[in-house]
Amino acid sequence: MTLRIPYTKPSITELEVRYATDAAANGWGEQCYDYLYRFEAAFKAHLGSEYAIATSSCTGALHMGMAALGIGPGDEVIMADTNWIATASPIVKLGARPVFVDILADSWCLDPALVERAISPRTKAIVAVHLYGNLCEMNKLLAIGEKHGIPVIEDAAEAIGSLYHGRRAGSIGRFGTFSFHGTKTLTTGEGGMFVTNDPDLYEHVLTLSNHGRARGQTRQFWPDIVGFKYKMSNIQAAIGCAQLERIDELTCRKREILSYYRERLAEFPGLSMNPEPAGVVNGAWMPTVVFAPPTGVKREKLQAAFAAEHIDARVFFHPLSGLPMFESQPENTLAADIPGRAINLPSFHDVTTTEQGRVVDVIASLLPGCRNG
Repeated sequence: MTLRIPYTKPSITELEVRYATDAAANGWGEQCYDYLYRFEAAFKAHLGSEYAIATSSCTGALHMGMAALGIGPGDEVIMADTNWIATASPIVKLGARPVFVDILADSWCLDPALVERAISPRTKAIVAVHLYGNLCEMNKLLAIGEKHGIPVIEDAAEAIGSLYHGRRAGSIGRFGTFSFHGTKTLTTGEGGMFVTNDPDLYEHVLTLSNHGRARGQTRQFWPDIVGFKYKMSNIQAAIGCAQLERIDELTCRKREILSYYRERLAEFPGLSMNPEPAGVVNGAWMPTVVFAPPTGVKREKLQAAFAAEHIDARVFFHPLSGLPMFESQPENTLAADIPGRAINLPSFHDVTTTEQGRVVDVIASLLPGCRNG
């Protein structure tokens, strides 16, 4: 019987189990936030940011950060059309409108030239989503933001371990957000993180994150504003503390997995994978293959071929403008075209080279003139 290869699963060791057990047994009363504060402190130190707030999700972190920036009804926020809806939903929830622009052909991230063209008097932010560990062209986006007085937000949900000219993804914009979903390189099951170097923004988001209660408020159960409840649990944070102690091991392993795919697939014409331009380190969260049009390989054919070999492979994100709740953007040709000829490859930490070889064999079988093996 051929064993199924999942596309992802977390790396959990005795350390995570021990910390979570301790939090479950002892993390109550005065100790109810001990692991939470420890996780926040360790994360901001790792990232090189001044402030960090652990949250229940990356979406929640984005929601609070955007609310703290004053984004609301009638405003516009520019983002790439190729994304998961989690980046767009907080914009919509705040009453603003996401403005979808097309992507770059190599990184599949936001095209800075199109960002500048999309700016209007209503533009209140630019969201740079570092897709699959690939990095946006932050220098260009920051220059555009500075020119027009518009903050650049980093959605680094998929980019822990990625570096842009010596700076960690998520630490560069006005604020950054991370996801610790079970599919991510560092996981707490569900969860996220808000990070910033702006003390005023930090205090505002900190207040929003605790039902609107400012930390200097002395009256019990007295909210100062209407806020949110996006706090991470102490048990989740305990798992996060253990994962963060292993972060170099976790990110190095992801890069090894991507490197193996790159080396094996380099011999096949008509393929491109996650880029790593000069000055950039790709955190390699999700190794992805895009097939050139002349290969004739389409998403449905890929899914069927992998399924036949008991391999889970994840589809490339659909363009958000193609979803029924948003207005169509036919001018975003790359965002519309690339998903139909791309696939995410299995990349869990414990994947073996034999299993990766099975993945490569499927790809080879779909390309004319290529041999398996």
